[in-house]
Amino acid sequence: MSKTDKPIAYMQRTHDYYLALGYGAPYVWASFADVPFTPLAKPLAECTLALVSTAAPYQPDKGDQGPGAPYNAAAKFYEIYAQPTAGTPDLRISHIAIDRDHTTAEDPASYFPLATMKDAVAAGRIGKLADRFFGLPTNRSQRTTIEVDAPALLALCRENGVDAAVLVPNCPVCHQSVSIAARQLEEAGIATVIMGCAKDIVAHVGVPRFLFSDFPLGNAAGRPNDPASQAATLAMALDLLETAQQPRTTRQSPLKWNGAADWKDDYSNPAKLTAAEITRRKRAFDEGKATAKQVLNS
Repeated sequence: MSKTDKPIAYMQRTHDYYLALGYGAPYVWASFADVPFTPLAKPLAECTLALVSTAAPYQPDKGDQGPGAPYNAAAKFYEIYAQPTAGTPDLRISHIAIDRDHTTAEDPASYFPLATMKDAVAAGRIGKLADRFFGLPTNRSQRTTIEVDAPALLALCRENGVDAAVLVPNCPVCHQSVSIAARQLEEAGIATVIMGCAKDIVAHVGVPRFLFSDFPLGNAAGRPNDPASQAATLAMALDLLETAQQPRTTRQSPLKWNGAADWKDDYSNPAKLTAAEITRRKRAFDEGKATAKQVLNS
């Protein structure tokens, strides 16, 4: 496997990055030996599916959240939310650690596949969508995800008569959060599939089904401005939801990123940063933490 074909080791990369910024204690990622598994109880064309996202509803008073926006801690959310699947919700991912050098989040369909899922309903591939989709917080506290966020998501899925769920993370910690949530849904009898880009994190947690797209973070639902890619990515996830026979079933999308091949080497790589840039990033990170703390406590 060539360097450009090998997935990014996000756990090691983020450890090295934050160590370079001056944060010593490494983050301990969640991991479980046993993985629950719920087979799909009926044909997908008869199922009600939920969409679970880590994207945030747009908040006009919280600063720049548009395409290419820098990290915006003020735009984070800290509790599960539910919004109608009708219409065209305005969700953004400016608050999380996506790859901001090689993608801009200009196309919501690349990280929030609601429209693509509606097309699948119209085509008869999915029975129906739940009346609401759900937002899962990007939470570094595994305990909070396990004890608060995942149970709240399960309750919403039950309220909405959900048979199965498609979970779409964005940043590294997002991948951990949705993996923990997927486990609890499966334990409760709701089949799940994760569409994501951080293979090592999802595998480390241990999940039932995972469709891996080797794209920059923020594009788990397909390449931006490429409806065919987005439709194909969802189709692979739905196929996996139907056909997986055991937990820890991972399928890799054959689709390739259209941009420069050096995106894997660039992402949060301290070896490619000057001392001045590391200082700037640490200052920005500290400011972001302070802002996030104010939002959480407000």
